[in-house]
Amino acid sequence: MKKMSTRTRVLTATAAAVALSAGTFGAVSASASAPSAESRAAVKADPSSRHLQQTTHLTIDAANKAAKATLDAAERAGQRVTVAVVDRNGNTIVTMRGNGAGPQSYESAEKKAFTAVSWNAPTSELVKRLESTPNLKDIPGTLFLGGGAPVQVKGAPIAGIGVAGAPSGAQDEEFAKAGVAALGR
Repeated sequence: MKKMSTRTRVLTATAAAVALSAGTFGAVSASASAPSAESRAAVKADPSSRHLQQTTHLTIDAANKAAKATLDAAERAGQRVTVAVVDRNGNTIVTMRGNGAGPQSYESAEKKAFTAVSWNAPTSELVKRLESTPNLKDIPGTLFLGGGAPVQVKGAPIAGIGVAGAPSGAQDEEFAKAGVAALGR
């Protein structure tokens, strides 16, 4: 039998070590992806924990119901509008552009909804606040024009409805309030 050189022995030992390590790593990785029953129990959160907060959110069905009621109110008044419903965090749940609504109404409706939920007030009231604090209008994503209404549960905002496209912000807001009212039925 032929004797191996030192270099060949080192390379063979290294290859064996790499293969052994790879097998061990694979076994550890495989077991890491399947936690034991004890560790699964440790990650279950206690809903009564003081570190957790539960919030109320509109369902997609409720957001659609509110948006549809808003469009229906605008249609009865002969107005072509867009309605947006956003969640408590200002994320859009649904936006519906009515037949013939202007192209600018889409973004305006979303911004009005975001503004209403952010301050938990109708946007017509917020317009009045600009007199004493004009820099409010500089906050990104907001639009201080009538047409936004918050959706509240126990006085806390859970969503906002914004409407744009009618000749006045007062009309837009009237339609948004029709959407809020539909959620109470």
